[in-house]
Amino acid sequence: MKFDNIGFIGLGLIGGSIARKIKINNPDARIIATAGHESTITQAYEIGLIENNMILPLDEFDSCDVIFLCAPVTKNIEYLTQLKDIISPSCIITDVGSTKTQIHETVTALGLEHNFIGGHPMTGSEKTGLLNSNAQLLENAYYIITPTAQSDEQDIEDFKAFVSSLGSIALVLGYEEHDHATAAISHLPHMIAYSLVNLIENIDSENETMKKIAAGGFRDVTRIAASSPEMWESICRSNRTQLLSLMDQYEKAFSRLRHLVDAGDSDALMKYFEDSKNYRDSLTLPGTKIRKDYHEIFVDLADEAGGIAMLASLLAFNGISIKNIGIINNREFDEGVLRIEFYDDKALEEAIDVLLERNYTIHRR
Repeated sequence: MKFDNIGFIGLGLIGGSIARKIKINNPDARIIATAGHESTITQAYEIGLIENNMILPLDEFDSCDVIFLCAPVTKNIEYLTQLKDIISPSCIITDVGSTKTQIHETVTALGLEHNFIGGHPMTGSEKTGLLNSNAQLLENAYYIITPTAQSDEQDIEDFKAFVSSLGSIALVLGYEEHDHATAAISHLPHMIAYSLVNLIENIDSENETMKKIAAGGFRDVTRIAASSPEMWESICRSNRTQLLSLMDQYEKAFSRLRHLVDAGDSDALMKYFEDSKNYRDSLTLPGTKIRKDYHEIFVDLADEAGGIAMLASLLAFNGISIKNIGIINNREFDEGVLRIEFYDDKALEEAIDVLLERNYTIHRR
């Protein structure tokens, strides 16, 4: 698979970030794009990201080695139908959508299984659009690859190598397994967050006492309810079957917890919470190994020059040594946060005290 002539249909946050990284890795790569807004193409051309300075008709993509579909899932399916008679026999079409069943079924119906390899970079931001894209957005993020039954093995290996060149971690899954897994760890939590926010809004008093005192716990659990309503409406439609199944399972799980609370069974409640805590503590960020000896925190930083230097100087002034430090871009957090690792628990706790005294926001895992 070649990556010399590349097309993007849609060039927002994800597509733009992939294109930027491609240009860094291969400045000679020829990239063309089309988008829903002329301004996006103009911006991309002015920063030297693409070759064309106007919206292109799809027949201009006939010489592409690879085409990235970066529009909403339903629009990508429409583009597939139009591209079928345009692309060369060796062209690979991929997408970046967060649901896969619909597009794979369409690929099969169109007879494009040899030309399609699904993709889902599991990264993002609350910000959108080309101007918010950056070449580092995909670093250390899982990039799920969903081949078809007819995908060429060498094409899959080449695509995995491409994913690695973006700084991402390739993970090959069947499209149904992908949709089930993402429904569980992404789509269902968003539904829970949205429903919890709506519940509090509906039961709050006239003077909005609950809204006034909403603090860390509520904000942490419901942060993702600030995501794009349009995007999540689309996800609910495109992954409806998997999501409904998991919502039913969640209702049963929550009913079980309600039963334990109602019964006042202290031992059972303790085990329930301990099991949950142990599993949560075992989660790791992409690319890291499960370890029990991490002494780390994640710190929100203001987007201003010298923020990292100021924090590091503050810790050094207090005699606290840093073992490792780096910026993490992951959906677990609102934006990129600073990961700081210490040599032992003593240094970790001292650092937390110092930073909290200066009103830094700290996350622990």
